[in-house]
Amino acid sequence: MQLLAVGLNHTTAPVSLREKVAFAPDQLGQAVVAARGWFQRLEPISGSGSANDEAAILSTCNRTELYAASQTANPLDATAHFLAEYHKLPYAELRPHLYMLPQDNAVRHAFRVASGLDSMVLGEPQILGQMKDAVRQAEAAGGLGTYLHQMFQRTFAVAKEVRTTTEIGAHSVSMAAAAVRLSQRIFDRVADQHVLFIGAGEMIELCATHFAAQHPKSLTIANRTLERGEALAHRFNGRAIRLAELPEQLAHFDIVVSCTASSLPIIGLGLVERAIKTRRHKPMFMVDLAVPRDIEAEVGRLDDVFLYTVDDLGAVVQTGLENRQAAVAQAEAIIETRVQSFMHWIDTRSVVPLIQDLQEHGEAMRLLELERARKMLARGDDIELVLEALSKGITAKFLHGPQQALHQAQGDERARLAALLPQLFRTKR
Repeated sequence: MQLLAVGLNHTTAPVSLREKVAFAPDQLGQAVVAARGWFQRLEPISGSGSANDEAAILSTCNRTELYAASQTANPLDATAHFLAEYHKLPYAELRPHLYMLPQDNAVRHAFRVASGLDSMVLGEPQILGQMKDAVRQAEAAGGLGTYLHQMFQRTFAVAKEVRTTTEIGAHSVSMAAAAVRLSQRIFDRVADQHVLFIGAGEMIELCATHFAAQHPKSLTIANRTLERGEALAHRFNGRAIRLAELPEQLAHFDIVVSCTASSLPIIGLGLVERAIKTRRHKPMFMVDLAVPRDIEAEVGRLDDVFLYTVDDLGAVVQTGLENRQAAVAQAEAIIETRVQSFMHWIDTRSVVPLIQDLQEHGEAMRLLELERARKMLARGDDIELVLEALSKGITAKFLHGPQQALHQAQGDERARLAALLPQLFRTKR
């Protein structure tokens, strides 16, 4: 059985191609069935069948990958052709963008993907949940067998080990994520705070997305144009106010994030002093992502205000990237060890049929000698003689094959057998 992973991702293919190869969630089950059917129609490896071919498909906005365990003669190429055929794409258009990974490379890739090492944002956790969903759908469609089931169970275990023993996902790697993390140094729970965003551009939208994920008590957008503010606030179940309302409203907010295109500060020292007095000196966390600044620098000198600029967040992001990169080496070491362990399991699986044959052969010899012993007992032979004959008969049959092979072998083959037999029978030479 050959393991493989064939696919494309954000590093190998543009979005225009990735969207053509993507599988809709409600297509995954039938696609898994189609992939198994595709393998079963192809020429199997000599002496094997392909009825037990296995398949699972992972499809996200950043990647489409087909994992398989197949007994076909050329499974990597077959899988690439399946993806092209299924999506009705010219093979020549798709092939340059595909990675085709056999055996331990396929296993290593699955481990790295689940651990967040192959993601657009290093260490992001969403891919693990997406992979688990893909595996559940593959299992429901009958795509998982012994090999892929075992591989994915180990994949999830490795991802958990990487995330719990390294800091691969512990550090902020975007301005928005850094803003949330810094706010949590001031307020233990964003969920207990009122959050204000000033502006309605892309950066504010991204920050609002990150803060909304923490479920704050309220989320408000302040913008010069109320309609645009309302459109953004509606996405996060928040409300909008006009920028002109800030002097009366600022004291209501615990967290303030500002990023506008104003050439002059929007929030001055006096405005914040009055807000802090109204708040009875309850702390206020402020983030100024604008260049030029939206918040006067003097605001940062107030005892109850924690003001961070775009440069401050940049330093947090850079530190986060450096720490994550340091954790990558640890994660890769864990993954390499677990890959070797899984490939050892694969190797042991390859001798299972031989072990079964040996057991069946041994059982047939045992039953033959046991029947002979029973006949001796039935005719009244002495039990000691029967036991002696039984033990000698089993031993003779057990040793007959190895002895005959050794006698018939010549030259290097005899030397190899002579070296191997003592190991098999644990004899001393």
